[in-house]
Amino acid sequence: MKILVTGGAGFIGSQFVRSLCASGEGTDAPPTTVTVLDALTYAGNRANLAPLAGDPRLVFVQGDILDAGLVDKLMAGHDAVVHFAAESHVDRSIAAGHAFVATNVLGLHTLLQAAVRHGPRTFVHVSTDEVYGTIPSGSWTEEQPLAPSSPYAASKAGADLLALSYHRTHGLDVRITRCSNNYGPHQFPEKLIPRFVTRLLDGHKVPLYGDGHHVRDWLHVEDHCRAVRLVLERGRPGEVYNVGGGTELSNRKLTQRLLDLCGADWSSVEHVADRKGHDARYSVDWSKIRCELGYAPRRSFAEGLAETVSWYRENRSWWERPDPSGPHPSLCAVERNR
Repeated sequence: MKILVTGGAGFIGSQFVRSLCASGEGTDAPPTTVTVLDALTYAGNRANLAPLAGDPRLVFVQGDILDAGLVDKLMAGHDAVVHFAAESHVDRSIAAGHAFVATNVLGLHTLLQAAVRHGPRTFVHVSTDEVYGTIPSGSWTEEQPLAPSSPYAASKAGADLLALSYHRTHGLDVRITRCSNNYGPHQFPEKLIPRFVTRLLDGHKVPLYGDGHHVRDWLHVEDHCRAVRLVLERGRPGEVYNVGGGTELSNRKLTQRLLDLCGADWSSVEHVADRKGHDARYSVDWSKIRCELGYAPRRSFAEGLAETVSWYRENRSWWERPDPSGPHPSLCAVERNR
């Protein structure tokens, strides 16, 4: 199988590519070719793929999913697409939403158009639980109407609907995953866990929004990528699959765990004004992917969080690099398309 992975040099995408190419991973035969398309924006890093240096199955292409000519060229000859590429930071979307609409909606449209022309068998679109909005109790199923609060979540909700329309109108085999909050190594230090960890390791204060009682379900990136692969290999066309981690924590409780792991206390916490439109709680019902595809998270949150903190402690050169998108000399086959 030849797989095109967009955003494959980012946090989640690179984990997916590494696991895809690892011997013995997954449920089916390993791919014959993995083509990574990544624009290498601030959150993309070629070093995330360095463990695959020399792997003849991997081809890296630097380019934008909005580049219709490049996307059309790459789509031909691939059997499947796994689409991770996205603008994903809520705070940035509140400050300026244009890039989120451009990448998350128009970029997806470019990919879907090319997929219809060239006919890869499967198109997996990776989305987020944020499209559902907040829920005071219980958990959202995949049938819940979308009610996004932020420009980021709204752009992903629009993308989900656009992808499903291509299934219904063109018969494209689209499958959608909606995951809860991811964490793990290689995450750019703008999201809560890596931001708090890196600041605490440097002896700085960390900013906690509002009263810290906002609740999120935490999902290790390895578990998320296993779920995406299950959907790629066994999922049903036109279906949406929620992916949860099974650990719901308030931001305040999470902060306490991070303080403990970093050897700090509450004097390192600064309460700041709450974010605009901040959803109180996310929770997805992931019984569908469990029952249909056999998914269950394998990483305990305590173990995964401790390992994540250790990774940032031991890999300062990764998160202190002056240019997050800079080159890595050991990366294998690279094609540049600007």
